[in-house]
Amino acid sequence: MPTWHYSSDIADRFPDKTAKAMIWDAPISPKEAAEVARELRGKMLNEAMEYLKRVIKMKEPVPLRWYNGKVAHKRGLGAKAGVPSGRYPVKVAQYYLKLLKNVQANAENKGLDTEKLKIVHIASHKGRTIKRWMPRAFGRATPEFERRTHLEVIVMEVK
Repeated sequence: MPTWHYSSDIADRFPDKTAKAMIWDAPISPKEAAEVARELRGKMLNEAMEYLKRVIKMKEPVPLRWYNGKVAHKRGLGAKAGVPSGRYPVKVAQYYLKLLKNVQANAENKGLDTEKLKIVHIASHKGRTIKRWMPRAFGRATPEFERRTHLEVIVMEVK
């Protein structure tokens, strides 16, 4: 079995104040996952979960800071985010919401107060690429590559 590690050691330094969770090989876009992670970093856990629910309902867009070429502008993003372009990554938001519910349950199991949890580390990493080929006419083939993404989050109880 492979061993997986978190990309931050803050949970090892404060084991009695932190909780962590991880999702491996989620079938979502690594680029959109990085944008959502950037938006959630530093927020309180309940606030982040409400934000993701609004993204899933397509009420509030996620501002795209890195991968925003030829992306339409969204209402209300200009002054708030510094960039006017954004999207509604619903599938990514569903996986992050699942991850945040998981870390909330882990924190409850450790006896932490879930109202005081702050996201101190959240990251997404490229996973493996599943390569498939669809046969076409005249001996050709079309690639169908499926990207996977690893998600991780660490929350800490703040005062």
